[in-house]
Amino acid sequence: MSRFFRQGDSSSDESSSDDELYGTEEEEEENDQQEQDDSDDDSMDQDSDEESESDSDAGDAKKGTSRFLLDVESSESEESDVEGATKVKSAKDKRFDELEATITAIQNGQKINDWGSISNELDKLNRQVVKLQDGGKAPKSYIKCVAELEDFMNETLAKQKVTPKKMNATNARGLNAVKQRIKKGNKDYQEQIDAFRKDSEAFMESDDDEPAPLPKVTKVRFEAPVAGEEDEGGDFTEVTGGRGPKLTPESILKHLRTILESRGKKNTDRLEQIKIMERLLAVAVTPYQKIRVLMTLVSARFDLGTGGAASMPLEQWKAAERELASLLTLLGQEKDHVVIEGAEEWDDDEKAPVLEDGQKYIKIPGSIVSYIERLDDELTRSLQSIDPHTSEYIERLTDEGSLYNIIVQGLLYYEMLRKDSSLEVPQESLNRIVQRRLDHIYFKPAQVVKILEENSWKDVPSSVDSAISPRSQSSEATQLINFLCNYLFENSEGIIRARAMLCQIYFLALHDEYYRARDMLLTSHLQENIANFDITSQILYNRTLVQVGLCAFRKGLVYDAQNTLQEICGSGRQKELLAQGVMIQRFHQVTPEQERLEKQRQLPFHMHINLELLECVYLTCSMLLEIPLLAQTGSSPDVKKRVISKTYRRMLEYHERQIFTGPPENTRDHVMQASKALAAGEWKKATNFIHSIKIWDLMPSTDDIKAMLAKQIQEEGLRTYLFTYAPFYDTLAIETLSTMFELDSRKVSAVVSKMISHEELAAALDQVTETVIFRKGVELSRLQSLALTLSDKASSLIETNERTLEQRTQGSTNAFNRKDRQGGQRGGGQRGGRGGARTGGNTQRQAGGTQFTGGALGAAVRG
Repeated sequence: MSRFFRQGDSSSDESSSDDELYGTEEEEEENDQQEQDDSDDDSMDQDSDEESESDSDAGDAKKGTSRFLLDVESSESEESDVEGATKVKSAKDKRFDELEATITAIQNGQKINDWGSISNELDKLNRQVVKLQDGGKAPKSYIKCVAELEDFMNETLAKQKVTPKKMNATNARGLNAVKQRIKKGNKDYQEQIDAFRKDSEAFMESDDDEPAPLPKVTKVRFEAPVAGEEDEGGDFTEVTGGRGPKLTPESILKHLRTILESRGKKNTDRLEQIKIMERLLAVAVTPYQKIRVLMTLVSARFDLGTGGAASMPLEQWKAAERELASLLTLLGQEKDHVVIEGAEEWDDDEKAPVLEDGQKYIKIPGSIVSYIERLDDELTRSLQSIDPHTSEYIERLTDEGSLYNIIVQGLLYYEMLRKDSSLEVPQESLNRIVQRRLDHIYFKPAQVVKILEENSWKDVPSSVDSAISPRSQSSEATQLINFLCNYLFENSEGIIRARAMLCQIYFLALHDEYYRARDMLLTSHLQENIANFDITSQILYNRTLVQVGLCAFRKGLVYDAQNTLQEICGSGRQKELLAQGVMIQRFHQVTPEQERLEKQRQLPFHMHINLELLECVYLTCSMLLEIPLLAQTGSSPDVKKRVISKTYRRMLEYHERQIFTGPPENTRDHVMQASKALAAGEWKKATNFIHSIKIWDLMPSTDDIKAMLAKQIQEEGLRTYLFTYAPFYDTLAIETLSTMFELDSRKVSAVVSKMISHEELAAALDQVTETVIFRKGVELSRLQSLALTLSDKASSLIETNERTLEQRTQGSTNAFNRKDRQGGQRGGGQRGGRGGARTGGNTQRQAGGTQFTGGALGAAVRG
C-alpha cells in the first residue's frame, strides 16, 4: 500500500506510530544518500529523486504531497509530529492582504485606463482602511496608493483638456467619481500624503506607523542549481523562499553578460535586474568592474523611462544622476581606463582585461555624452509633466544644478580625452556636450549663471582646468557665453553652429545689448534659411526674435520693436510658435502621433516668455505707430491700404463698434482705450491707461519703462494733433504746442522739423518767431484723391495682366499674331459650323473659335 493511503488511514494508532518510526529511520538514510549523490550530475539527481519518491514506503512521509496531509492532520490533532513550521494568520494580517490585493487591482486598472474598475476598487479600499487605522493614521501602502492615484488622475484630466478624442461614458463616470472621492477622502490623511510627496523613500522606510506584518516562516527549499551556474559548486546564498546566486567579484562579468542579453526582451523584470546590479556594484573590486557595472546600471535605469509619454521615475532619475557622477569621478581618478565610442567589446567573462606592453589605456565601449543627453532629456520630460504652479515643480527644478555639474564634469573628461590624439575621440561628441551646457545658461540672468558656475567648480579638483572655459574667467556670464559660442563657431557647422549663434543673440538681447544682438542676427542671415532647419531650431529662432523685439522696446525703439515682433505676434499663434502650449484648431484634425510629438517639443515652464507681456508690448508699439498714421490719412480712400498691424487694426475696429465700453479689465482693454484717448488728443488720459497695466511690473526697471512710454505718448500725441488739425491753422506757435503737450520747445521743434523733412506735414518752421506756418492749397481734393487711386489700381491691373500673359505665352514675341500660328488654323477656313470662318460682322475675328485679344495691352501692342 502506498504511503498516501497509509497516512490517510487512521484506523490504528499503533500502525501510525510504527509508520512514523520507520519513516524517520528511512528518512535519515535517504538524507545520507542525498548528500552522497550531490556531486553527481543534476539530471541523475532528479531521476533518482523521482524514483525514490515513487517507490519508497514509509520513508517518504515528510516528502511530496503527503507533507500537506501531515500539516492538515497536525492542525487537527496535537499528537502528530510536525516538522514543517506553519503560521496561522491573524485577522489583522488577513485585512492587510485584502488591502494589498485591492491596491494591486487599482494599479492594474491604471495600466489599462479602466476608471470604472478603479472607482469600484477605491470604494472597497476606503472601506478596508477604516478597519486598519492606527491612532488615526492610515497604512503607508494606502497613502502611497491614493497619492499616486491622484497624480495619475490629474495627468488624465490634463490630457483630456488637450485631446479631441473623448472618453466613453463608463470611463468618464468612473473618472468623475474617483475625482470626487479623492477630493473628499484625502482631507483626512493630508498630513501623511504631504509627507509622502515630500520624500517618498523616507516615508516608506520610517517605522512610526503600524507594525509591518511578520514575514512568513518558510523552509529552505533545496533545488537543483540553475543551468550555467552549476560549475560554481556551493556558490549560493540563502534567500527568502528559495536560493539565489551568490555574487562574487569573479562572477560579475558573467552576470552582466546575462543581464545585457535579457535587456529588451519580454517578461523581463527590470527592477529586479537593477537590484542585482546594485549588489554587483557593492562587491565590485577593480576599476574595470565598477565602470562596467555603473554603465550597465545607468542604462537599465534609463530603460524604465522608455516608451509612451511617461517620464522616468524621480527616484530612478536621482539614482542615475548619482551613479553617473560616480562614474565620471572614477574615470577622472583612473586615467588608464577610458570610455570611448567604437572600442572593442571584451568577450572573456572569466577575467578582466589588463594593460599589456605598449598599451596606454584599457578601452571600454560606451558614450558618456549620450548618458548626459538622456539624463537631460528625462529631466525636461519630467518638468513638462509637472504642474508648474505647484511646489513640486520648484523642488524638481533644483535638480538642474546637479545635472549642470555633471555636464561640466563630462566636458572636462572629453577635453582630457581630446588631448591624446591616439584615442581618436570625435569632435562631434565635444560639440554636443558644449551645446548642452549652452542650452542650460543662455536664457538665464547673469546672476543665476554665476551661481551655477561657482557650484559646478566646487566638485572639480583644483588641478583640473578647462581650455574652453577657464575656471578663472567662467564666473562672468558674458565671457562664458562668448567662450562656448566661439568654440562652436570654430569647430562645428550646420545646426549646432546656428543654435550657438541664436543662443548668444538671445543672451545679448536679454541683457539689453540690442545693437550687438541685432547686428549678429542680421549678419547671420538665418532668417533666409531657417525654414530648412529642424523644428527645435525654428522654435529657438522664434524665441530669439521675440527677445530682440523686447530688448528694442526697453531701449525705447518703438518702430524696431514693432517690426521685429510683427512676424510672431501678428500671426496669432504665439503660443504654438514659441512652444509654450498646444493650440487646438477647430477645423484641423491632429493625429495622436502628431499630438505626442507636439507635446514633446514644449518647453518647461521656467523657460517661457510671458505671452501677456509680449502682447502688451506689441499692442502698445502698434498703438504708437497706428494712431498717428490714422490721423495722417484721415478719410483718404487708401487708408486701408496703409496698415502697419492688421491685428491691432481689427481689435481697434471691434472696440469702436461696441455701443457701451466699461472700464478696462485686461491688457487689451487698457491699450484700446488708451488708443481712443490718444486719437482724441487726450495724451494724459492715454498715459494713465498705459501706466495702469500691471504687467509692466514684470519687466526690469519698471519706472524707466513707464517714463519712456510717457515720453513716447507725448511725442506721438503731438504728431497726431498736427496731422488732425493742420488744415484748420495758418500759423501755430511752438510755445503753444510745448505747453499743450508739456514738452521742451527744442523737442517740439525737432518733431516738427522731422515731419516737414519727411514730407508728412505741408508747413515751414520759422525759427525767428518760433512758429509753424502751414501751406494751404497743397492738400489734394476728394476728386484728386479718387483719381490717384484709380491710377494706382489701373497700374496694378496692367502689371497683373502682363504677368498672366507672360505665363500663358511663355514670353513669346508673337503672342497676338494668330495668323502666323499653326494652332489658329485648326479646323480650316472653308469648314462650316462652329469651327469654320465666319462671314460678316467683325472682319478681325480669326478662325479657330474665340480669340484672345490681350485687352488694352494687346491693342497697344498691335497698334
